Amino acid sequence: MTHSVLGAGGTRLAVRTAGDPAAPPIVFVHGWAQSSRCWAAQFADPALAAAHHLIAVDLRGHGESDVPDSGYDDSAVWAEDLAAVLAFAGKPAVVVGWSYGGLVITDYVRERGCADLAAIVLVGAITEIGKGHPGGRIGPAMAAALPGAFAEDPAVAIPAVASLTVGMTAEPVAGALAQSWLGDSLRVPPAVRKALFRRDVASADVLASITVPTTVVHGTADAVVDPAGAEFSAGKIPGATLRWFPRVGHAPFAERVDEFNGVLRQAAPAAEGRKG
Repeated sequence: MTHSVLGAGGTRLAVRTAGDPAAPPIVFVHGWAQSSRCWAAQFADPALAAAHHLIAVDLRGHGESDVPDSGYDDSAVWAEDLAAVLAFAGKPAVVVGWSYGGLVITDYVRERGCADLAAIVLVGAITEIGKGHPGGRIGPAMAAALPGAFAEDPAVAIPAVASLTVGMTAEPVAGALAQSWLGDSLRVPPAVRKALFRRDVASADVLASITVPTTVVHGTADAVVDPAGAEFSAGKIPGATLRWFPRVGHAPFAERVDEFNGVLRQAAPAAEGRKG
């Protein structure tokens, strides 16, 4: 089921849902130039859907959401967007951030603390961005795709984004899934793809302020976000659990579906236990 919520500046954000609206929510935040469709394997898990209200947002400029001209370089805007999704959830949520989604969650904590967060799961995530920030260090697949992935010229952008898509996983995924990821990336306007990188953000103090249970998940073979980023965030967040996925790339939720969904099932009871 698809809904809409209003984010910063009245931007309409598309929200995909499954499961029982009365159940504890899990909010999913996708990565750079992707969409809520990346969480298809989680939405298809009957155990997750039975126990939780699953909510996945299309970030501004992505998927079915509006494409405003501005806001992509502003922590306060990202925080307000995520706050709108959490308000839709209606109760404190486990928030799952993949890749750039981890930075969006960090922006939220920077602006609003841990209000309405029950727990955090960072997946192949960055928590910083910009030159010299260890929490945003990219891997060789992303480095090879830039700056071509920002280009207006399709002859430049399409090969760059396609190479990144192939490089997201340690082993090839089904062709239809890879092409779905590629299509979602190319659907994001080049100007938006570029604007998301037009930031310089350090987050060590923000991560140190996190007060909810946090799990950091990262593939040891991630070629998009350097695994050092996971070590950085896990080392700064008090009490964080670091879960390595051996021989897995940038998409543990698609490469090791059952194991990843097990991490989510563990994160939710931990959050409930802390509230009690």
